[in-house]
Amino acid sequence: MGEILLTIRDETLGGESMREWALEVTRERLTIRELIRSRVYQEVQDYNLHQGQIFCGLVQPEEAEKSRHGFKLKKPRQLDWRRQFDKAVKAFETSQILVLINDHQAESLDEEILINSSTQITFLRLTMLVGG
Repeated sequence: MGEILLTIRDETLGGESMREWALEVTRERLTIRELIRSRVYQEVQDYNLHQGQIFCGLVQPEEAEKSRHGFKLKKPRQLDWRRQFDKAVKAFETSQILVLINDHQAESLDEEILINSSTQITFLRLTMLVGG
């Protein structure tokens, strides 16, 4: 089997689409953990290749602040995809990030999904309320 091009969407709880892009995967069966790993690896590699100040990724890197278009790093530097992956896994486990496959919400990192080129993957970022 060749590569499958998945459409990945990042959305807010209000349904606002923050970003949509394509992720290449090589297998038609993946666990949620493998999906997150593939996504984080690709976005960190893309960032490290171009070394800008804005990182458009799933989770906020250390020493970065949220900006309108992603996360602004204080100074351009190489990011470690493993650290970003660990943060993304923790965010999923603590329900700060939900993963929707078509209209189904993934329940666990070990849940296996069957994908094809028409599969829609949405990462829904839940923001914690401040104050209260």
